[in-house]
Amino acid sequence: MKLYCDPISTTVRPVLLFIAEHGLEVERAQVSLMTGENLAPAYLAINPNGIVPFLLDGELSLGESSAILKYLAEKVGSPAYPSALAARAKVNEALDWFNSHFHEYFVLFTVYPRMGIPRGMDPELAQHMLAFGAERSPRWLKVLEEHMLAGRPFVCGDEISLADYLGSIFVGLGEAMGVDLSPYPNITGWLGRMKARPAWDHVHADFNALLAARRGQAQAAA
Repeated sequence: MKLYCDPISTTVRPVLLFIAEHGLEVERAQVSLMTGENLAPAYLAINPNGIVPFLLDGELSLGESSAILKYLAEKVGSPAYPSALAARAKVNEALDWFNSHFHEYFVLFTVYPRMGIPRGMDPELAQHMLAFGAERSPRWLKVLEEHMLAGRPFVCGDEISLADYLGSIFVGLGEAMGVDLSPYPNITGWLGRMKARPAWDHVHADFNALLAARRGQAQAAA
């Protein structure tokens, strides 16, 4: 198997975390988002969408984090993607929820503008996006806090599932960018459990180094 990826990417790290925790032998091919390598003709010939992650396994080519997570979990028989119909349906529901409502209002509007994504964004537009995210994202954080994580350690129950791999990266990104999660003790407890997993720091090493470098640049310019 070969995974085209950039470990600074929010969509890549859930897959890398799953791979690391399950000891999968996957060749990694770096596709730099910072240099625009994902939009180079050589990569577009492999993946016309020009995004990461992208998995090749024999004749199979597969994009999208959620789809890759499901495929890998099926391939190795991971309990993180349960075989029982009802339990699997709840994991699928949570994956879709994180990828749609939560990602839109929390990641796209609340977090990315803080990171200057997309590059070259008009500063005034970024401020409007942040204001919109600040207004709308608490609704979805409240659902995660009061329903999905109420009275249980993980999103879909007592054991980790694919939804935790994906959702914790999204929430962790917000925490790293200074989003105040203190009003949500169930979320912070869950995120703490995910961050305590042995592979978390290793998977986040490149991303954390990038953040540290940017903060250093900002301090130097201040």
